[in-house]
Amino acid sequence: MKARQVDTGTETVLGRVAGGVGVIELNRPERRNALHPDMYDAIPRLIEAYDGDDEVGCVLFTAVGSAFCAGGDVREGTGRRGEEGDEAAALTHLARMVVMLRESPKISIAALPGPAVGAGIGLALAADLRIAAASATLIGGWSRLAFSGDFSGPWALTRMLGPARALEFLIGAEPIDAAAGERLGLFNRVVPDGDLPAAAAAWAREIAAGPRGAYALIKENVRDAQTMDLREALPRESERMVRSGRSQEHRDAVRRWIADRER
Repeated sequence: MKARQVDTGTETVLGRVAGGVGVIELNRPERRNALHPDMYDAIPRLIEAYDGDDEVGCVLFTAVGSAFCAGGDVREGTGRRGEEGDEAAALTHLARMVVMLRESPKISIAALPGPAVGAGIGLALAADLRIAAASATLIGGWSRLAFSGDFSGPWALTRMLGPARALEFLIGAEPIDAAAGERLGLFNRVVPDGDLPAAAAAWAREIAAGPRGAYALIKENVRDAQTMDLREALPRESERMVRSGRSQEHRDAVRRWIADRER
């Protein structure tokens, strides 16, 4: 299948659409895909573009080379220092991509060819699903530089691991390897290094070929379950069930199901 290239405005992030999958690919292998200033605008623009693109049914977030993302590039920095509140607001703005991924109606997959460090962990965990090469690791990195953590890494780790395990990881120096990440639920799938590109693309295409409207509503249900009690979430879940049941997607799926049963 021929890919349609998407202009990102920078060589540090590559974008393309193929097989219903919108790809976001970090492209600084010489710096282990550490975040570059150009990325802070390019990635949100791609997410926004894919959200509005009917051709895209799944977003695949990956990287060129043997690392996923080495976090913030200490050599590059993020700009001049100013007042503490202004600096915090600026960092929140730079990290808006993690919110955009989580709130996107499209299902997203992070494919990790290797280590994710610091803010790279936040990017990986912002995706809905994760597939990792066997050599991939999660490395906190923040505490080694006397940082407290950013890009929603501490938030995501606390929700996924629980407070005690998250705190141990965040203040410690031990990485989480791919096998442990799969056991802990941080990675959905782990594959041999050489199989990652094909396995990630196949998974993304499978999702893109599914009922996209229903998937968007399922994603909303899962998001509600993390913030609401049952009495609050149940009416919203029911409303989405009724809405999905009135869709053309549902009618087409029922016809296919009946046809399969009658064979």
